[in-house]
Amino acid sequence: MATPSSGDLRPVRSHATGDDASSQALSEALGSSLLLVRLLAVVLAVAFVFSCVFTVNPSEVAVVLRFGKPVGQGPDQILKQGLHWAFPYPIDEIVRIPIGESKVIKATNEWYAVTAEEERDGITPQGGPQLSPGIDGHVITSDGNILHVRATLRYKITKPVDYAFKFSNATNLLRSCLDNSIHWASVRFTADAALRNERIAYRDAIRTHLASLVETLGLGVSIDTLDVEVAAPLYVKTYFDQVIAAEQDKNSRHTAAQGEYDRITREAIGEAQRTLAIGQSISNSLVLAVAADAQSFSQQREDYRKNPSLFRDRLRIATIGRILTNAQDKFFQPLSVDEIRVNLSAEPQTPRKPDPNVR
Repeated sequence: MATPSSGDLRPVRSHATGDDASSQALSEALGSSLLLVRLLAVVLAVAFVFSCVFTVNPSEVAVVLRFGKPVGQGPDQILKQGLHWAFPYPIDEIVRIPIGESKVIKATNEWYAVTAEEERDGITPQGGPQLSPGIDGHVITSDGNILHVRATLRYKITKPVDYAFKFSNATNLLRSCLDNSIHWASVRFTADAALRNERIAYRDAIRTHLASLVETLGLGVSIDTLDVEVAAPLYVKTYFDQVIAAEQDKNSRHTAAQGEYDRITREAIGEAQRTLAIGQSISNSLVLAVAADAQSFSQQREDYRKNPSLFRDRLRIATIGRILTNAQDKFFQPLSVDEIRVNLSAEPQTPRKPDPNVR
């Protein structure tokens, strides 16, 4: 290797300077990477925290399942309206249960076969001479007759944990309870009673038995309304309609006759009361008049005893005076005249003409 001469004063560049620059660049790159990693960790942590926050709406409650089991005990298991925290899936699972809205189920297993189009348009299908097994649903009544029944139940969830986790499908179980209640009530009513005379009692029997089943099984729901529709078999529906129409006509006529009876009775009672009041008034007037005459005669009895002829003359004069006062025409016959003649057909008087000068 050649060595620089003593007269050569140029500096010699060392390899150590290049190694220091590389180390510094590597250090700066590692620092930047570490900063990015830390920033990414912070962002992931914040995202993780926000992903664990969820909201429960006013019309629902929520239950957090941790590895398939509810978190908490008793009332603490139910999370109500507001913000809540849970681990992300698959550690925790959030089950939302609607409790504010009314849910609806329909029982149509006991109803005749009808298509969606016929149901939508309100068309009753034509029934055959017999039921189609497996297609037309029905119930048997206590008198051995057949009816078609369908029901619409509206209910609300009152115990969310029991409703959501105690049964694999609480809705299907509730529908089965409704079908059971329909058959239970049907065998306790005759066809005529369930169809016409005791429809409200028939519906109440279904509701009562359904409420008992819901309470026994602990479904965690409350019944709002229950609408029950009953129909006769289609092949005899015309005759049932005629019977119902005749029954309605009978009730209408009975109501009209009852109204007419009530009107005539009220008028007769009023007339009787008026006649009784008039008779009572006349009776009171007659009694008062007789009492007044009796009192008058009693007062004049002493005068009559003293001088009966004078008393009779006085009464005769008073009577003649009363007659002459009320008579329009008066005729006086002197004692010396034996006969008097009166022209009863007097000439009519000519009406007097008004004077035109007098106004």
